[in-house]
Amino acid sequence: MKLKSSICHLAAAGVMCAALMMPALPALADGVSAGGKEKVVFQVSEGNPKNWNLVLNNVKNVQDALGKDKVDVEVVVYGPGIGMLKFDSPVNERISDAVDNGVKIVACENTMKAQNLSKDDMLTKIGYVPGGVIELMHKQQQGYAYIRP
Repeated sequence: MKLKSSICHLAAAGVMCAALMMPALPALADGVSAGGKEKVVFQVSEGNPKNWNLVLNNVKNVQDALGKDKVDVEVVVYGPGIGMLKFDSPVNERISDAVDNGVKIVACENTMKAQNLSKDDMLTKIGYVPGGVIELMHKQQQGYAYIRP
């Protein structure tokens, strides 16, 4: 009888703990911020215009479908993809348009350092993060949906 009673008490305590945590889980797990906005982060680590155009099309489609004021969109760029954030990039106008439409596009400073790039080499409207992979980890921890086209 004692064992059965102890198991019941443990099960009840587990249910109560889960119930207390439930209100916090949707905000972290469903890709919606506390302000009610959807949240999505795109990874770009390829350096070809075809891939970049796919990503920028996806970003535009998300904003069109949900409303650009109802979604936080970030594009994290590292590795070979970093070259598309330079002034002479074949997609520089599309990147500029995306930023003008509220998309946050960030370059990995680790990659920039490895490729001997400075902020003077890059498009003026982009942002920077110390590490692209770390940024993706943090965004996912904050409940952002993760997309890698």
